[in-house]
Amino acid sequence: MKIAIVCYPTFGGSGVVATELGSELAKRGHEIHFITYSQPVRLALLNKNIFYHEVHVPEYPLFHYQPYELALSSKLVDMVKLHSIDVLHVHYAIPHAYAGYMAKQMLAEEGINLPMITTLHGTDITLVGNHPFYKPAVTFSINNSDYVTSVSESLKDDTYRLFDIKKEIQVIPNFIEITKDAIDETSPCHRSLMATEDEKIITHISNFRKVKRIDDVVKIFFEIQKTIPSKLMMVGEGPEKETAERLCEELGIMNKVIFFGNSNEIDKILCYSDLFLLPSETESFGLAALEAMSCGVPVISSNSGGLPEVNREGVTGYLSNVGDIESMSKNATSILSNNAKLLQFKQNALNEASKFDIKNILPIYEDLYFKAIKEKV
Repeated sequence: MKIAIVCYPTFGGSGVVATELGSELAKRGHEIHFITYSQPVRLALLNKNIFYHEVHVPEYPLFHYQPYELALSSKLVDMVKLHSIDVLHVHYAIPHAYAGYMAKQMLAEEGINLPMITTLHGTDITLVGNHPFYKPAVTFSINNSDYVTSVSESLKDDTYRLFDIKKEIQVIPNFIEITKDAIDETSPCHRSLMATEDEKIITHISNFRKVKRIDDVVKIFFEIQKTIPSKLMMVGEGPEKETAERLCEELGIMNKVIFFGNSNEIDKILCYSDLFLLPSETESFGLAALEAMSCGVPVISSNSGGLPEVNREGVTGYLSNVGDIESMSKNATSILSNNAKLLQFKQNALNEASKFDIKNILPIYEDLYFKAIKEKV
């Protein structure tokens, strides 16, 4: 198949999922065309089946905001015709599903029937998409997609609750590539670079937005380190990073916290880790938690959104109500203070993550692509 993938090329979960999906499809012999405004951060072009097409948005003084949707839909039309694309897969409803629909209509006038699959990832539905300014367009775009998928049951329920959706939504969960290095206990992991032998290493990875409740991460760690010698590794960039740094200074724990910024070495960082914190206000799925689990790291998280579908209470970690710092701190301490318990949770996390291996999820997408193409012939 020749598949066009539209996504945001950033460190966010939807971009990571789209990039990993396309890369794995390319390994299986499919021809993959990424169409976006810059090269996705995790995209390696060293594959004969992977192509990247940049969307250029001309700047004109007339426009206060540059019309990306217009440029994207035009680029889609050109690339579909040039490369004989079989199916279009757009990730994130805004603005990709809308631009995809416009491209479909332009192509239809030339006798080209292009099936479009829209994957919903989270804030495109629960936050941005639900804004009154965007809601009619988002509803229209979803209803006019040929197939719609969501990354969790929770997000599917939210979509039906917030929008007047007539289409069936199929849940295809996010995934992780379980590599030999991730599960090989003999693989070198130089944690001594980050902490002393008696210290536990706790990690948080996100885009540092308010919804991630970054202050809660710091406060939970503050409680943990009172009784457990430990270090906190904060990975990512975003608007709440400076606030978190100030809070660390106020609490007198700056010497125990490392701020990495964005990183392409997530696996190496998680290799050092004993525990992962994700106290988010909501998560449509919780891809960061799954990445941690795939490296054998148990998770302390909120019980919001799709997180309970990933982090199993008392098995891979613990779930607490949003903002319940005391509960999360106690749960974290109970795991870290007992090495036998910690080792069991680590193994449980790895076992659960294997269910979300991309090798299990990829065939579901392939079947959907074939079905969409067959129906449009």
